[in-house]
Amino acid sequence: MLRKILIGLAALILILIAVVAIQPSDFRVERTTKIAAAPADVFAQVNDFHKWEAWSPWAKLDPAAKVTFEGPEAGQGAVMNWAGNDKVGEGKLTIVESRPSDLVKTKVDFVKPFEGTSTSQFDFKPEGDQTEVTWTMSGHHNFIDKAFCLVMNGRKMIGDDMEKGLSQLKSVAEGANAAGT
Repeated sequence: MLRKILIGLAALILILIAVVAIQPSDFRVERTTKIAAAPADVFAQVNDFHKWEAWSPWAKLDPAAKVTFEGPEAGQGAVMNWAGNDKVGEGKLTIVESRPSDLVKTKVDFVKPFEGTSTSQFDFKPEGDQTEVTWTMSGHHNFIDKAFCLVMNGRKMIGDDMEKGLSQLKSVAEGANAAGT
């Protein structure tokens, strides 16, 4: 009886390993929203890390997180380092490309609770009196990352956070637009 249980358990483990192994190594999560503000106004909220606290979905997870800035105030070369609780971990965000009113591309280096690197990009497209904002996060998963994403539905978790961030960005940018700032 014990032998059958062990064989069954080994078979389940092998199936799980096979399922994880065939998952794609590269990931891409994309969310889009429309904001009633000019591209330049929305771009200004994303291109300056000092403004992220107002809309970033992760800033609210640990208001006591230690955040430091390096490099230029905004745009290419600007860096934001963070260290917080288990929900936000520790890492570094760097603007690697910035085109006014068009695009902000960042490199995200995670240190804790796991090490990894991903790319995040914001595209701003004028649509009448609104701006279509597309937020894309992409990267590469090792075997452990793939297992985590499979078990925890990681792409959905990231996508949900991105939707929350875009909603908060919309509120901030539309509020600034209404106030004329």
